[in-house]
Amino acid sequence: MSEEEVTGEREKSLQDIRKEAEERACAVQRVLYFLEQFLSGPMCGRCFPCAFGSYEARSRIGRFMRRSGKAGSADIEVLKRIGTQMVEGSRCKKGKDTGKFITDTVNAAEQEITEHIFGRCPQRECAELVEFVITPGLCTACGKCAEACRYGAIIGEKKKTFLAGYLPFEIRQKRCTKCGECVKVCPTGAVEIVSVKTDELVNR
Repeated sequence: MSEEEVTGEREKSLQDIRKEAEERACAVQRVLYFLEQFLSGPMCGRCFPCAFGSYEARSRIGRFMRRSGKAGSADIEVLKRIGTQMVEGSRCKKGKDTGKFITDTVNAAEQEITEHIFGRCPQRECAELVEFVITPGLCTACGKCAEACRYGAIIGEKKKTFLAGYLPFEIRQKRCTKCGECVKVCPTGAVEIVSVKTDELVNR
């Protein structure tokens, strides 16, 4: 990587970060991406409210993506408070804008974020909260999903004319990385996304 490319990465603006964050459907993922990019680039770390607040907010928002059950409604209130304190206490516009992004996003999507407390990601972007499964009734045993999987997570046998008793396709959850490649290649929409907590099937 050239020196110009390295410099360009370090100088990514908050506007660019915001634009990239908004491309994510899940509010939790938007806040997490914004904070990670802010911490690795624009943040100068010269004032306490911004530096401490950003790291604490990243830690809090990360709880909503895990099945550990550690996230709670108190974390949502903490995120709001951190955002407000960053807006009021940060010395530069970058810190204030980051605090505003946190507060605005959490306030606008509080119900969606609350769903994560119960292990559900409505937008199906938090990998640990979902599983990819193959619905037998929709699967034609074409084998395209297994061919697309680079991690050997899908097992099964292609359907052959006049042959019975072949092994149906299924996804081994311990190997699945939730990359979504199987969803892209399935011609019948047989690969679906299941909420780990509710087992509710949702088409991607």
